[in-house]
Amino acid sequence: MRHSAGRILVTHGGNLPRPREFDELLLTSSPVVTTEIAERLPAAVQYVVERQLDCGVDVLNDGEYVKAAGGGNYTGYIHQRVTGWEQLPVDPAKPRKREGVGARERRMFPGVYESGLWLSGSGGPVRPGFFKPGRPAEPDTERVCTGPVRYTGQAAIQADVDALTKALDGSDAEGFVAALGPLSLGAGARNEHYASEAEYMTAVAEVMREEYKAVTDAGLIVQIDEPEFATSWQFYPDWDVAAYRRYLRSCVEIINHSLSGLPEEQIRFHTCWGSGHRPHVTDIELRHIADLMLQINAQAYSVEAGNVRHAHEWTVWQDVKLPDGKILVPGVVSHATDLVEHPGLVAERLVNFASAVGRENLQAGTDCGIGSRVGHEDVAWAKLQAMADGAALASARLWRRKGADS
Repeated sequence: MRHSAGRILVTHGGNLPRPREFDELLLTSSPVVTTEIAERLPAAVQYVVERQLDCGVDVLNDGEYVKAAGGGNYTGYIHQRVTGWEQLPVDPAKPRKREGVGARERRMFPGVYESGLWLSGSGGPVRPGFFKPGRPAEPDTERVCTGPVRYTGQAAIQADVDALTKALDGSDAEGFVAALGPLSLGAGARNEHYASEAEYMTAVAEVMREEYKAVTDAGLIVQIDEPEFATSWQFYPDWDVAAYRRYLRSCVEIINHSLSGLPEEQIRFHTCWGSGHRPHVTDIELRHIADLMLQINAQAYSVEAGNVRHAHEWTVWQDVKLPDGKILVPGVVSHATDLVEHPGLVAERLVNFASAVGRENLQAGTDCGIGSRVGHEDVAWAKLQAMADGAALASARLWRRKGADS
């Protein structure tokens, strides 16, 4: 991974707008990557790579297009690539493994939860069918591990890396592929096969390593998408910070097991506090988890830092030292609003972070993927452009170039 030399490099969280016809095909298909989708994917990836380059993005991806065919969210795609789990009816005699998204805030804001203003998985207006407003129905099924877990997605991930590699041909940009983290794949499912939870999650980590290795073997960066590193705080609403930190230490071991043998310089770790449209007043504070996140064997760390609950947390990095050789990728534009950030604000945020971690160790990023979390694709592209413009302003100031304040 390149450090920022002479200017702040620009990247993003992953999910990006899709070409309209390809989008319609994905949304009208069953949650399976059909032959037609597979045939049209390379052209769609070429389109999104070119759009990112036009916006001034330096570290770019395939838009996570293939994930949209896997059920419409960032976890759905993986279930076409793994075996060992079944969707079974909920057994009332068995206690829930954990509570749901935003469990702490459901207690504090019951009116919001009941009103229809609560969106379980999006930061604002979204394309029809992505997420539904209002209180979700109680699930009548759950995912259960009933046999040995296996990775069967070798052909699928190879198609992903081939499409991005081809689209990047002739470009100086670095490419990354976002892949689900082991916690997000396994931690929420009930284990009824392995002798212990630790044995089960170790097997899950080994499953995901196969996907990660296919990406790094292709010379690309793999982004480990693991919002659960921060959002699991919501799933266990009776835990205090000490209990949560004990849990995260075991999570670090699982994540690092999934990365064992892979080149650290090709690993980027992403976590966030979930993109649910809700108050977010109970998010675990970054200061409680930043040191543990840095124990994950990645070179770069992508974290939410652009929205109103977390924009102030750049100061955490004044106290938590970023290890030598590492890169911080804070979100400086947010998925939580359709307002397009002013480049001057982006620059201000980047200068603040640079004062804490050093300009060479900084890249500009988004809080999360923004393609399906803002109201229109034009807004998403405008946010990327504003980020690139803001990074240019910050670079001029940080490298003291003439006209930095013009």
